[in-house]
Amino acid sequence: MANTSATGGYLVPTTPSPAYDQPLDLQLQSVVRGITGLRGDLVRPRWQEKPPQQPARSDTWCAIGIIRIGAAYGRTIQHHPEGDGHDEEETYEDLELLASFYGPGCGGMAALLRDGLWIPQNREEMRANGMALTDTGRVTLLGEPIGPEFRRRADLHITLARNVSRSYPILNLLQAQIFLETGSYTQNATTPSEI
Repeated sequence: MANTSATGGYLVPTTPSPAYDQPLDLQLQSVVRGITGLRGDLVRPRWQEKPPQQPARSDTWCAIGIIRIGAAYGRTIQHHPEGDGHDEEETYEDLELLASFYGPGCGGMAALLRDGLWIPQNREEMRANGMALTDTGRVTLLGEPIGPEFRRRADLHITLARNVSRSYPILNLLQAQIFLETGSYTQNATTPSEI
């Protein structure tokens, strides 16, 4: 049985956390595919346990992944007295993504994603998953060595914000004891607001 504020010990959220890791990668891949029109097999998670074979040199493709998660927008904790009560912690995260495009059309695809992210309809899936676009950086053109040759690469940094809310089993206070210099006073409450 999980701890509550009545038992002491560490508290674990009672609500599911938002998507991280592979589920979040899949959401982001879907956004890149939708905006760029690249085939599904040409938009890949940046880090994979068993990386598939790289596409042909003639293909333009993308590797995308989150490179930094920060909680930069503050935090609130609010108690909700319904039922036994619980605290809701809410924070805003910065998700910094790196989309690396490879192949002969890498620069154009990176620019297409950068600009397409600002079209409101293109952000509907992100909004449905609690994310908002806050910034798209410059497209940086690079050459990546693959054996004795170089492959064209274009990097685009993208920053998203999302609201993260978690509930913790902080129970209602049903009784309070106040110690005074002349003795103590105990107040029993029938509702949390009476204390």
